[in-house]
Amino acid sequence: MKTPPPPNQVVYLVDDDEGLRSAMCRLLRAEGFETRAYASAADFLMFRDEVLRGCIIIDVRMPGGPSGLELHQSLLRKSESLPVIFLTGHGSIPMSVQAIKSGAFDFLAKPTPRSILVATVRAALDKESEAWAAGEKRRDLARRRASLTETEHEVYQRVVAGLPNKLISMELGSAERTVKAHRSSVMKKMGALSVADLVHMSDLLQEPAE
Repeated sequence: MKTPPPPNQVVYLVDDDEGLRSAMCRLLRAEGFETRAYASAADFLMFRDEVLRGCIIIDVRMPGGPSGLELHQSLLRKSESLPVIFLTGHGSIPMSVQAIKSGAFDFLAKPTPRSILVATVRAALDKESEAWAAGEKRRDLARRRASLTETEHEVYQRVVAGLPNKLISMELGSAERTVKAHRSSVMKKMGALSVADLVHMSDLLQEPAE
């Protein structure tokens, strides 16, 4: 079965100012970006795409619902890691420091020059693209590891732990030639060219997802 193509990157814009939303969407689309616009944090959380790719531009202060900072915290609790760009006309140094410390990609004041906004969005999308590629690699490795038989997985664990075939055969109660056959199958299924390569794959699988 073919792996479906990754979803397109989207610039998600969350701002209660309808005029600004429309103007920013036109600007960003003119620069070639795909956009989605939402009037509130609640709308974004309710109608957002199932799979998020791209970056999010959030107005810090939105009356009548969660603020931009609260939306960001909600996304962090859901382990959403898209780069967040805060955009506000009410910014302050403490607020911007709080946003950056909480993991925001950038904090821009309104009105933002077109060149700065576009450059910031491009940088955020580049960062997300790198994170997505790294995540895809981990997901592919996880699928490969899941294809191992129970015995192959036991051999895999011991190989990455640095155990030689003789010791693995003693631990598993198998002939050394059997261990060698399982080891060869593990290397083939995982796509590893060497033990060092296999260890690196194991390390990647233990890293937290982006």
